[in-house]
Amino acid sequence: MGALTGITVLDLSRLLPGPYCSLLLADYGAEVIKIEEPELGDYIRWGNPAIEGIGSRHLTINRNKKSVTLNLKKKEGQTIFKKMAEKADVILESFRPGVMERLGISYQEIAEINPGIVYCSLTGYGQTGPYRHLPGHDMNYIGYSGILGMIGEKGGKPVVPGVQISDIGGGALMALSGIMMALFHKERTGKGQYVDVSMMDGSVSWLYASASEYFASGEVPTRGNTRLSGKYACYDVYETSDGKYLSVGALEEKFWEKICQLVDKPDWIALQNGDEQIQVQLREEVSNLFKSRSQAEWLNLLQYEDTCVGPVYDLDEAFSDPQLLEREMLIEMNHPVAGTIKQLGFPIKFSTTPGELYAPSPKLGEHTDEILSRFQYSTESIEKFREDGVIGNV
Repeated sequence: MGALTGITVLDLSRLLPGPYCSLLLADYGAEVIKIEEPELGDYIRWGNPAIEGIGSRHLTINRNKKSVTLNLKKKEGQTIFKKMAEKADVILESFRPGVMERLGISYQEIAEINPGIVYCSLTGYGQTGPYRHLPGHDMNYIGYSGILGMIGEKGGKPVVPGVQISDIGGGALMALSGIMMALFHKERTGKGQYVDVSMMDGSVSWLYASASEYFASGEVPTRGNTRLSGKYACYDVYETSDGKYLSVGALEEKFWEKICQLVDKPDWIALQNGDEQIQVQLREEVSNLFKSRSQAEWLNLLQYEDTCVGPVYDLDEAFSDPQLLEREMLIEMNHPVAGTIKQLGFPIKFSTTPGELYAPSPKLGEHTDEILSRFQYSTESIEKFREDGVIGNV
């Protein structure tokens, strides 16, 4: 039994943001039914690299879910969806504004047959505003939000982050939070509601630190010149003699003092919060020092002390780290086609209802017959739907 056992989610989203949200719902017990276009499905299925012809991202992000193919452009497909929606708790979709209305399955139409539905639309710019119909990707959303403009070294151009900040942090996790709050409201009142999540909005909400300082001072933060992005030498990344890197996050005086003591540089202690000229000189001295030994040597000296110093890992190193392994963030499962495959673990640990890996990512339409039978469609009706292109072949 998971924390969300008994919750049914109809997931019409594709690629990363929506499926990441529904992955967490599924991992913690919800029945997530992916509603996919016949023949093509979620595009992430076909991406490379692949294992035995199955896209590796699909193997990871769509585990624990069921797949139903449904042509929502056909009247019969819309009718089937509405019948499923009558019994569902959550609908998650990520089309541009107006698509669900054109298909006849908007929140207003679903709420008429299921007033308790929690209906979440996850889009780039939200349902309102001048950008609502624009296409976009993660880089566009963090660009508009001001985040991208703050990433990078002083005097350099903005640097594209290696993970999707808006897709996951501004989108998937905001959608998850919105859905869970709406379900809690439903638990108390019996009423569902519409949840409008914009990845741009969600990204802007990440700016609490920089925005708070800007609101107070009126000074626009610039690359490499904020407390957490390169202004101070005590909070930066440094290269070691073997071409690896250390992350130094000694913002508090006690941590910086401990580093200075351990590297025999007591004169650095008083320089921690010095002006720009002092920071330039201090950063150069710290950089030269860390280049004098290997990463392993520095970690042996600093890692397990009160210093906030750690390694900058590549993924192979990260997935060999004892802390990550102890926390079971790397797990394995058996897939009927791909064999034994690695999976990311469960980020939220519950004492009573932990996450569970109970089903591999589904084949396209694998559960279509099962789910339609649940809604009293006969074998003959299902085959007729298949012949008419309302559902796809498995």
